[in-house]
Amino acid sequence: MRWLSDLFGLVSGNTAVRQALQEGGVVIDLRTAYEFDQGHVPRALNIPIDRIRVNIGRIRDLRKPVILCCNAGVHCREAAEILRSAGITQVYNGGDWESLWRIIKER
Repeated sequence: MRWLSDLFGLVSGNTAVRQALQEGGVVIDLRTAYEFDQGHVPRALNIPIDRIRVNIGRIRDLRKPVILCCNAGVHCREAAEILRSAGITQVYNGGDWESLWRIIKER
């Protein structure tokens, strides 16, 4: 069923994202530095989508679940595919950053 979630950029009921957060997941915001500076999830790392490939080692070294966010979730799917291809398996599409921030605040 995960393929269906990935296809539509959704995580069923946000359960997987919530679980990843409980496990100490790291939020990576894929937007540009300018967009990130306009508002972001506190403590999120800003790694723009065009810099994901060169940061694979850094992301792998985190040794934590990775929760991706962007403006609308489109770049999350692309980045998740890149990271999974590099062997980083605990990658979750958090969708747009504002929705992810609401999920985090609910905890």
